[in-house]
Amino acid sequence: MKNKILWLALLLFTSIAFAQQQNATFTLTPEQFNPDDQVTITVSNIDLSQWGVSDLYLWTWFYDLNDENSQDSPTNGSWGNSDEAQKFTDNGNGTYSFTFIPQDLYGTSNIGSIGMLAKAKDGSGDKKTQDHYVEVGVFQFNLNNPTNQVTILDSGNTLTIEASTTVNANFELLANGNSVDIQNNIQNYTYNYTLNQDTNFELIATETASSNSLSATFQGIVTPNPTQMAVPAGMEDGINFDPNNPNTATLVLYAPNKDFVHVIGNFNNWNINSDYLMNYDAAQEKYWITLNNLDQTGDDVLFQYLIDGEINVADPYSTLILSPYDDPFISPDTFDNIPAYPTGMTTEAISWIRRNAPSYTWENTGFTPPAKEDLVIYEILIRDFDDVQNFDAVKNRLDYLEGLGVNAIELMPVSEFDGNLSWGYNPAFHMALDKYYGSPEMLKEFIDECHARDIAVILDVVYNHATGQNPLYRMYNDCNGCTGGIVAADSPYFNVSATHTYSVFNDFNHQSIATQNYVNKTLEYWIEEFHIDGYRWDLTKGFTQNCSGNETCTNSYQADRVQVLKDYADTQWAADSDFYIVFEHLGSGSSRNEEIEWANYRLDEGKGIMFWNKLNYNYNEATMGWNANSNFSDISYENIGIPTPRNVGYMESHDEERLMFKNLAYGNSSGSYDVTNLSTALDRMETAGAFFFTVPGPKMIWQFGELGYDTSIFACSDGTIPNDDSCKLSEKPDGWDFLNETDRTDLYDAYAQMIALKKGNEIFATGSIEMNVDNSNGLKSIHLENPNATGNEIKYVTIIGNFGVTTQSIDPAFQETGTWYNLMNNNTYQVSDVNATIALAPGEYFIYGNEEANLNNEVFKTSTISLYPNPTSENIYLSEQVDSIKIYDLTGKQILVKENIRPNQAINVSSFTKGIYLLQLEQNGDRIQKKLIVN
Repeated sequence: MKNKILWLALLLFTSIAFAQQQNATFTLTPEQFNPDDQVTITVSNIDLSQWGVSDLYLWTWFYDLNDENSQDSPTNGSWGNSDEAQKFTDNGNGTYSFTFIPQDLYGTSNIGSIGMLAKAKDGSGDKKTQDHYVEVGVFQFNLNNPTNQVTILDSGNTLTIEASTTVNANFELLANGNSVDIQNNIQNYTYNYTLNQDTNFELIATETASSNSLSATFQGIVTPNPTQMAVPAGMEDGINFDPNNPNTATLVLYAPNKDFVHVIGNFNNWNINSDYLMNYDAAQEKYWITLNNLDQTGDDVLFQYLIDGEINVADPYSTLILSPYDDPFISPDTFDNIPAYPTGMTTEAISWIRRNAPSYTWENTGFTPPAKEDLVIYEILIRDFDDVQNFDAVKNRLDYLEGLGVNAIELMPVSEFDGNLSWGYNPAFHMALDKYYGSPEMLKEFIDECHARDIAVILDVVYNHATGQNPLYRMYNDCNGCTGGIVAADSPYFNVSATHTYSVFNDFNHQSIATQNYVNKTLEYWIEEFHIDGYRWDLTKGFTQNCSGNETCTNSYQADRVQVLKDYADTQWAADSDFYIVFEHLGSGSSRNEEIEWANYRLDEGKGIMFWNKLNYNYNEATMGWNANSNFSDISYENIGIPTPRNVGYMESHDEERLMFKNLAYGNSSGSYDVTNLSTALDRMETAGAFFFTVPGPKMIWQFGELGYDTSIFACSDGTIPNDDSCKLSEKPDGWDFLNETDRTDLYDAYAQMIALKKGNEIFATGSIEMNVDNSNGLKSIHLENPNATGNEIKYVTIIGNFGVTTQSIDPAFQETGTWYNLMNNNTYQVSDVNATIALAPGEYFIYGNEEANLNNEVFKTSTISLYPNPTSENIYLSEQVDSIKIYDLTGKQILVKENIRPNQAINVSSFTKGIYLLQLEQNGDRIQKKLIVN
């Protein structure tokens, strides 16, 4: 069995907050054991009340005799639901024990080492301990010194080598393959070696009573002296390819206060080699090297920087990385031919260059993004949007999204983050695509297809912070390159302590030129490489250096963050003059002044920075039927003091409780009218939509909000809802099964029609907005006027609704008498008295216009015709005779045409793929539209 340094265990689940993890004490009895021995694990110094549980479970895995090929215990269960077979016994004194025989538990005797942790039954939210490792076998060997894989010494200095075994052994030390010392029949080995050249050591211990051998390898390096040489002209930080020679690349690393840097990789067997010592440009404090003959490594070039012989990091500007923790769980259907991680050769993330990556030819290069004020954005967490969890899965749903009418898709972070099953706000590499969602080509195909459908793509980006995996953090911390610890005082990128009150992970110093250079370069990359159309910036309140530990300060106007964010905006607009920039600032009070200033920035050029405008609480109070806090008037850009629509209004985003969950859990009632009834609650969501999409300005929908998604944001993966937010980041079910529920698809249809109204009629971009949506009695109205309307354009719109739970009468205050139209169906309504009250049932609404609406130039009548069964997978029938039926998919493609359909005549749709279809019926010159669901 070969001894090696045990690597970190698989990061099964990643969360933004790590406060739930506890560092417990593990004791094994006996300390040394063979695979067929009985062993007892005892866990102490743990407080289960911190997790709100009373039971503790073992999660364990093992490595083979070479300490490779990790495999889980067959009875681990799932992370969200541990198997009862691995429940610890409560000893009643604050300790917990579990007894087992390794070969019985794991089903094999091929065990070299064991990894373990203790966890709650549902480990979501990091309810677990640290990882603990033990070697298996009575004969065990430990290299006690040197403690690092690489030791740097001045020439002529002595390297002390110390090791121990649990039984007597014969020791042999090899230096560059030559035997330099032998000591027999001992348990404690010591030898002093004078280092005069770079040396690869191997210390072998052979059990005296048998032929069992264990070994350790390490290096002694004579302190290098880098060549002083300027970085070649035109070379930027990161990986620079030679366009005239695909086998050559120049690597550049900004590393002030570091003494020397080597490049290690699959081209030098991951060993320190003086041929790969980087040159140093003292004027720029940068190390660099040109690698030639990259073709010798094949298609995949893998490398890291080894800094001062101790800190191994991937290039901060990597566009792809290998992860020993995450890659084994990426499906080849999502990303094929990922190279094997060089286990035993190095640790942590590795830069991956694909020399012969597939080329991509863009098909839709003339895409014109929608105007900012016309945006209808659909926010997606790919992980929870589709079970396949990749870009192709989203692309395959574009018919559905296009049918809804969205013209922009906002993807939650897709740059490399810790783990696979994350929201993405734990960024490790800002320029690398996270492979769990797909390859670069798959993302490009998705964006290209979106552009073909006139849909923009916005990426959520996280520049407030970076995790411990980030190379810029690992280069400068107090634990010499570990992924924990704290930022070192000489870091050119991060603050030792956060300078605002909303920090997570490691806080960037955005007043540092080094940080600004890093951000600007990575911003440009995604625009140029992937043709994206916008960024949504997470947590922009963190971009100040002024407010350590002071929330009032953080929420007040801060000139430094205003300016640096304008500078970043300039970078984005220099790369794409039409680029969308959206800040998650959530300002109030004086920090709202920052949003106003950003909204006005370069507005005379048609730009202006947008910002998230959260009205979740107010709309939800209205949908639940509680009037006291239901004033959502700030959905109007005029109400918040900006001259043109730059506020992205939303009722829901990834970060708030779902409206429908609260409707069903806490809705108001009166008599038989009950908001907690599903059908009633969905109807009230439609009413909210009437007071949302119609208000001029950009809007955003959270995924499946159009179907009344009602799983709580706080639900765990098993569906339970704890009394805290420990499961907020847990996986949630998607909403595709909702397509089988007519009440939910009715909401989709209503939202689609409201979005069509917004996009197709100039009045819904007007600057004349009157909001009467106060907290009084649930009766609300909106009045719009388009003073520039001509001909048959709509000049006036009146929207009325009853968010109460009883029937009430409202003064509609129509702007003129005459014929008005219900814009949801274009039925007429005669107004002779503009103030004549209208009785509204609870949850009822109307959108009236003084002219007919433009809905894709089609006017559809309501009808008594019934379509049944719906959903179906075989035949459909119509209750009345029609002259013709045309069936379209959501892309607008005509699927079927039939004429002279008799009542109750079978129309076979069994060949249709599952999904939503639109039926256009013609009857006596009238056109009637129906929706069909094929399941």
